[in-house]
Amino acid sequence: MNTTDYANPELAAVEIHGMSRSAFIARGALATGAIYGAGAVGSFVSQAFAQGGGGDVDILNFALTLEYLEAAFYQDALSKANLSGDAKKLAKEIGAHEKQHVDALTGAIKKAGGKPVAAPKVAFPLSNQASFLKLAEAFEDTGVSAYDGAAPMIKSKEVLGAAGSIVQVEARHAAAIRFLKGDDPTRGAFEPTLMKAEVLKAVKPYIKS
Repeated sequence: MNTTDYANPELAAVEIHGMSRSAFIARGALATGAIYGAGAVGSFVSQAFAQGGGGDVDILNFALTLEYLEAAFYQDALSKANLSGDAKKLAKEIGAHEKQHVDALTGAIKKAGGKPVAAPKVAFPLSNQASFLKLAEAFEDTGVSAYDGAAPMIKSKEVLGAAGSIVQVEARHAAAIRFLKGDDPTRGAFEPTLMKAEVLKAVKPYIKS
């Protein structure tokens, strides 16, 4: 499959270097989003956690990895994408939120008796404001779907509540980016999905351990 055939080719160009389980799942989630779009990410994430049998700490570390990626993305965008006006203002605001999410999830993992994963090394295909908006839209949509996919696997009501408070803000981020880009902020009444087997088969060649 050529990258021009991807639903979100911008995501296919994001590099994540990390050996933790959470980084592995994050790479798979981005591969899924790149090929099929955000609607398929939730199914992939649910399947990944169901197969791995991980508990709430594993899910929190996965969420932390996503927040590391987003925080790094907005920091890079502000320094490399030559942003201006509303785009620059929004990148600063969302970037600050992502850093707060990192701190909150780190604290939640420690409170649960776990060890927070280290931030993976990343590289984003950013060159200008247009590339920022395209990748931000794909990133935020994919992130929301990933949280949705992980949520059913959470056992603790406290952890589920914390994740729910974050994903709602992430959804607002996605809507704000889509509005600024000129796309439909609501994305319709429901999120489309694909069969898990289809998604896993498609992304398998793109997930490197």
